[in-house]
Amino acid sequence: MNKVAKIITASVTCAAAIGLCGYVLSLNKEAEAPTFSKVEEPVPVTTEASLLPENWHELYDYVPSPSGMSERAKMFLRQNKDIIGWISVDATKVDYPVVLCPGELTLEDGYGGEYWGNSYYLDHALDGSYARGGTLFVDYRNNFGASESQQSDNILIYGHNMANNTMFGSLRKYRQDYEFFDESPFVDLSSNYEDYQYVIYGFMITSGNWYTDFRYWDIHDFAGEEDFNDYVNTVKNGSLVDTGVDVEYGDKLLTLSTCYASEDNSRFIVCARRLREHEIENDISSIDRTEEYIRKMEEEEASREAEEASIAAEEEASREAARADSDAENEDASENTDEEETDESEEETTSAEDDEE
Repeated sequence: MNKVAKIITASVTCAAAIGLCGYVLSLNKEAEAPTFSKVEEPVPVTTEASLLPENWHELYDYVPSPSGMSERAKMFLRQNKDIIGWISVDATKVDYPVVLCPGELTLEDGYGGEYWGNSYYLDHALDGSYARGGTLFVDYRNNFGASESQQSDNILIYGHNMANNTMFGSLRKYRQDYEFFDESPFVDLSSNYEDYQYVIYGFMITSGNWYTDFRYWDIHDFAGEEDFNDYVNTVKNGSLVDTGVDVEYGDKLLTLSTCYASEDNSRFIVCARRLREHEIENDISSIDRTEEYIRKMEEEEASREAEEASIAAEEEASREAARADSDAENEDASENTDEEETDESEEETTSAEDDEE
């Protein structure tokens, strides 16, 4: 079977197996972003045949060993050689192991079939069994190893948009409630060697079609600062929320990708950057913000203070007017009382004069 035929066969099989949203068959196997179904029924990450205990991720800590790899990673790799780390996002159901997609596979590779690029873990569990919900996986072109200098500039992790909020389904919280970012602005991602935390700088709905101008799924390493800024600015300009997080050339980036709508083959992506040395984990106040954002916040604060001052002034003026009206009413009442007392006094005087006569 020639290469083109293999690609077509694998693509059609994958599409039929998992009901890919808006799937467009193309001879270019990297033409489009990996496609994810919105699945209604719950799908377990592993099967009963898995050798991993239910609380496997709690049994081992990421403590560096003499060889550099954590003990937990060693344990995981005995179960699946593709495991590359662990990802979690607070206040969501994202709390899973992450694998590195093995890329194009043949029958000789031991995965039970032929697969193209980022297709294998779309519908396979950690133990290799069929799972409609698949497994969270890093793009096969990424490097997320021990040497940080060799790691990809932009790590891409793909996952299904599950209706029951498993896999990357619960990431929809960011687009459904813009204030959710304030509750959960960080992403924890551990490699087999180190723990990292990233802060979200933007999240957007974008196209997954091959002809889009923003082919984020093909961007792993930047040719230079201009390419880096183009990527970051595209995300920030399209972001549903202005997070104000500062991102500069040299920062390590993370992109989480899932399906959004099948009608137009769109994707929802959450983009983050790795924390800098002086920034504190889980402390948003320690995160560097852009000058524009700081200035905007200062202007908004000044505007709020001015509005509050204006409201306070109006309320005080209203209270003054009410006091003035009350004083006037009291004065009128006092004058009326004086007049009544005068009349009564005159009447008493007249009555007394009449008695004397």
